[in-house]
Amino acid sequence: MKTTFAYDHYYLQEEIEEHVKKLAEKYPQLVDYEYLLETPDKHHIIAVTLTNKATGAAKDKPAFHIDGNTHAGEVTGMMAAMHAMDSFVTNYGEDEKITFILDHMAVYIIPSVSPDGSQTYLTTGYRLRSVNRAYYEQGDGLQQEDLDGDGVIRMMRVKNPYGAWKKDPEKEDCMLRRAPDDTCGEFYDIYAEGCLEGAYDGVEPKIQKEKYGRDFNRNYPYGWFPEARQPGAGEYPLCNPETKALAEWIINHPNIGSVATNHTSGGMLLTVPGTYPEKKAPVEDMKLINAIGEMGTKATGYVHVNIYDTFTVDKDHYSSGAFDDYCYETQGIYAMTLELWDLDQRCGVKFRWDAKPWEDADAENFAKRLAWVKDNAPEMFMPWKEFEHPQLGKVEIGGFNFKFTVQNPPPSLLKQECEKITAYMVEWAQAMPRLVIDNVTVTDLGGDIYKVEAVVSNAGYLPTYLSQKAKMLKTAKPVKVSIDAADKVISGDAETDIGDLSSYGLTVTGARFYGNFATMANKGISKKVTWLLKGKQDTVTVTASTPKGGIVSKTVKL
Repeated sequence: MKTTFAYDHYYLQEEIEEHVKKLAEKYPQLVDYEYLLETPDKHHIIAVTLTNKATGAAKDKPAFHIDGNTHAGEVTGMMAAMHAMDSFVTNYGEDEKITFILDHMAVYIIPSVSPDGSQTYLTTGYRLRSVNRAYYEQGDGLQQEDLDGDGVIRMMRVKNPYGAWKKDPEKEDCMLRRAPDDTCGEFYDIYAEGCLEGAYDGVEPKIQKEKYGRDFNRNYPYGWFPEARQPGAGEYPLCNPETKALAEWIINHPNIGSVATNHTSGGMLLTVPGTYPEKKAPVEDMKLINAIGEMGTKATGYVHVNIYDTFTVDKDHYSSGAFDDYCYETQGIYAMTLELWDLDQRCGVKFRWDAKPWEDADAENFAKRLAWVKDNAPEMFMPWKEFEHPQLGKVEIGGFNFKFTVQNPPPSLLKQECEKITAYMVEWAQAMPRLVIDNVTVTDLGGDIYKVEAVVSNAGYLPTYLSQKAKMLKTAKPVKVSIDAADKVISGDAETDIGDLSSYGLTVTGARFYGNFATMANKGISKKVTWLLKGKQDTVTVTASTPKGGIVSKTVKL
């Protein structure tokens, strides 16, 4: 798939804004953008709207939303969002599916929810959760710092006769946990590279809390808990200007039918609900979201799992206040968290939900990761080297660059990761509800009386009400059909509420008669509306509308 820009490095905010502006200049018929807010560091949260303006306004079409970079260090998600935007407009008119999407739908893209956090992550050695605003008070103890000035915060090993680690005698640069019978030899403690701040008694360094621990994905209203339950959740729901802006964007765009929020890492597609078991959610909703997830698995190779049932280990003290749950539980919008990039999959480490931190497999898995990095991204690795620490004396610093091996792919593999996510976005976007008027017929009944009949259908995979959750929340809106000859209507309403339209995604199918395929029931995808008009006019226009399915019209001669 062609792109206008290269995806061989991670963009700073200036480059993101520059690329958005260039696309808007080059494809004015397809691209609009706006600033949702200016951040404390004078960056912008940019919201991009993609649609063919010649076929209607974006607000009048069903819409698909993509975002990235809720967490500062998860910059692959930001790049995947940029790649999708670039691919959609660059291939418009050449790729059949993309052309169809932008002709009939709108795609909203917010590349970076945390511009300040992303910029700090990419321009310093710091790792931070969501944003570079101090959250936890710092006491005495070790604070992560790039001591040797190479731009990376790596591991730091310190000799200690009581340490829990020893050198692996067989695998250079690897460490092993000290066994119960390890009484002779050199032993170490391992910390993140950093300095000791405040008081230090010369015995055991304390570890400070992460300074930048504010977590945007614990700050949304649904399932929000205070700090005592949820570290990083913030002072109150939507207390961060970035999360408030994103929540308002969703509410102010009622045509959004699905949300893909890009994160890293782990190679998983996480489906809602995230705060209770899937079996307690509406069966119809789970059927639809799991089918979309299965499509994603085929496109990306990443397993799709329910967040609560599989991803959540502690069922009593689960993580919540997330954006995907906010979308589904308060608006009825299908949302999925895409955990992009999976180093372990590439180097043969099998993920275990029940792994214990003291198991030897940790050392074995580290060795596999290290071997992969040395073979595939050697520039991301540094052997242990001595360093004179200002408080601890002689230490050693080394290891791989966590940022662009574990958390994100090395730049050489970034394009590959973006391409498969864009392919999935193209598939998913086509699933939105989409109103069509199949035909409008006019019958002359004589006496200047005319019968007008219109058949309105939903051509999308998702129904016009979107989800059973939306019905429960009363955010679902009916389909309304109107005729522009209100003064001539003698039977029927000038505007008719025809309720919901189902979808082919809900059509009951099966195999009958010794294995033959069969459609069992597809009731409700199409509905007919009839009017009687008295008095002739040249044409009549029938219009059908619903927020999730768009606005369509058809004009016929009387």
